[in-house]
Amino acid sequence: MTDHDVTDVDLLRKKVSAFVRDRVFPSESDLDAGGPTARDLREQLRVEARESGLWALPLPAELGGGGLALSAYAAIAEAEGASDHGPAALGSASLLDVTMLSRHGSARVGAEYLPRLVSGDLRTCYAMTEPDTPGTEPALTATRAERRPGGGWRVTGRKWFVSNAGDADLVTVLARTSGRTGDRTGLSLLLVPTGSPGFRVVRELPILGATGQYEIEFDGVEVDEEHLVGDTGQALAVAGERLQLGRTLRALRWLGQAQRAFDLLCDRAVACRGARGPLADRQLVQQHVFESLLALRTARPLVYEAMALVADGRDAHVEVGLAKTAAARTLQAVADRAVQVFGAAGLGPDTPLPALFRTGRTARILDGPDEQHVSAVARRVLRSRQGGPAVTPV
Repeated sequence: MTDHDVTDVDLLRKKVSAFVRDRVFPSESDLDAGGPTARDLREQLRVEARESGLWALPLPAELGGGGLALSAYAAIAEAEGASDHGPAALGSASLLDVTMLSRHGSARVGAEYLPRLVSGDLRTCYAMTEPDTPGTEPALTATRAERRPGGGWRVTGRKWFVSNAGDADLVTVLARTSGRTGDRTGLSLLLVPTGSPGFRVVRELPILGATGQYEIEFDGVEVDEEHLVGDTGQALAVAGERLQLGRTLRALRWLGQAQRAFDLLCDRAVACRGARGPLADRQLVQQHVFESLLALRTARPLVYEAMALVADGRDAHVEVGLAKTAAARTLQAVADRAVQVFGAAGLGPDTPLPALFRTGRTARILDGPDEQHVSAVARRVLRSRQGGPAVTPV
């Protein structure tokens, strides 16, 4: 499936969109609730995705995925992302970890974990941010990994706002292996099995009432040398590569959710009638429609341009920063306008709008706050005009 023409990709996008609309949307409340029911439902959706030929479309074909190139996957990522649960149900949620471990993992790690990641039998999470330390400042990482006398590492520290850590089998952790706090060198990435002695989930951290984020602790957790990801001291290079793809994927998924909010807004405007006729006839509602469409049409080409550069292996710091910020702002703004058109109903449990708005608000902080991307992009642009190095932090 590595060679797709436009027609193939368009057909896949339509099939994915229908699957998410018909199978994932109705299951969102149960999936959000967690527990055994959610696990059973996720597995049922995965079976259906496999039977429909939609499983793990962007993952390597030799590992059991669809082998779809990143450039072709962009439109499908947007369709999957219309629901937060879409990527997991369709097997693409592990794309970042599969890409990272394929490029930077040891041979043993690749053989042991990659097939199980693609099949969905192995769950992972990524731990970078720490309590009382800005997530945008990895140099301030306090988690440490010390060499064991017999080889390997002993990891000690605490991380928080780690997505999906509650049921993860593996966690990739950023830790200092040399140097002092504040140094941008001396940081390494280690892959830690969560069943290891000394690993503990400290607590769940609800985000505006939603589950899925956790605080975790490493109390002298021991891992062997082959669980080092990339070279010792080179974590920021690997993390930067991961973040470029990760931010772009998030932006595509946020576009999918913004489009969903826009569709809800328009449907409500047409269907809801008051004493003076349908909402669609009111100029202020028309303005909500216009501003939402303008935001979507403005953000989408920025995101697709970023994905094209990332897929081509080219420098995309400016484009990714623009795309991430534009998509996050668009989702928040469109969801907010949709809530306004729905009125009180948009605040309650009968529509997905509260979840879409919540995601839009958190999107402006996840993977670097707006302020970080504004400053980083502006510095790069200005330094390029001055002829100096355009260095951007991870």
